Amino acid sequence: MKDSSHTYHFSSISQLLKHGGHRPPLHPLIALIDYSKTGFDVLKTGEKIILDFYKVSFKKDFKGRVRYGQGSYDFEEGGLAFLKPNQVVFTSDDSSQYEGYALYVHPDFLRGYPLSKSIHRYGFFSYAVNEALFLSAKEKEIVSHLFDAIQSELETNIDAFSQDVLVSQLEVLLNYSHRFYNRQFLTRKAVNHDILSSMDNLLDQYFEERKGHQTGLPSVQYVSLQLDVSARYLSDMLRSLTGQTTQQYIQQAVIERSKDLLSAGPLSIAEIAYQLGFEHPQSFSKLFKRKTNFSPLEFRRSFS
Repeated sequence: MKDSSHTYHFSSISQLLKHGGHRPPLHPLIALIDYSKTGFDVLKTGEKIILDFYKVSFKKDFKGRVRYGQGSYDFEEGGLAFLKPNQVVFTSDDSSQYEGYALYVHPDFLRGYPLSKSIHRYGFFSYAVNEALFLSAKEKEIVSHLFDAIQSELETNIDAFSQDVLVSQLEVLLNYSHRFYNRQFLTRKAVNHDILSSMDNLLDQYFEERKGHQTGLPSVQYVSLQLDVSARYLSDMLRSLTGQTTQQYIQQAVIERSKDLLSAGPLSIAEIAYQLGFEHPQSFSKLFKRKTNFSPLEFRRSFS
């Protein structure tokens, strides 16, 4: 369970619950823990944990400031956080980690159901912990009812319909979470626009300093790392605000900068391509044509 690098790797839900001092799960592949009714065992601060199953954390109440990119946001409502299998998380000595509910679902529980193949579409499983879903009072009430329904089903004697019902309940929870995240992107525009503004400044600086010569085109990983947000959260946020993914937004910024260079002066098409970070001028010309319906040379001639 624990390797030489001080990483706790839990392959089963039963193994995790036993380590935390909980009773065995009612079902080996799915469990719902209510921390108000059971004790817990906190690992040492800074320990790494890897789970081979999904985790959905639900806190009914939380007060404080949570970081979004370079900024933070005050909130006083409950929240949801999601973890997919094989993500590495670090523990802290904050006991508030163990408040509310934790729902654990092993991938084997979903085998044979459409959700097994579609669950990867719920991008919030790839968000960072500090990009949690913050719920309004009404949303918190809906999520509470869903958790209560799952708990009630788990406490019912297992029969031929139990798994069908639980998988359906989980899918409803995920669909509501998807809806609520979309609402969060829209209602927290001020915070998200700060991230968007920082991204624009970051790309402007990248091109001004001609980093493309050394490092190539700005990547999604580079941008998200510099903005201190997860790549999936950034892409979903941008899609909500602009209709574009991070990759598409970067490509649009590349095109706009290339237009400035093409219309301004003496650099050849190849020189512009290399300055922006393309390995081959043909790749630049192909992207420019696809985005503008003009070749770089045709666009330049329109300014002659």
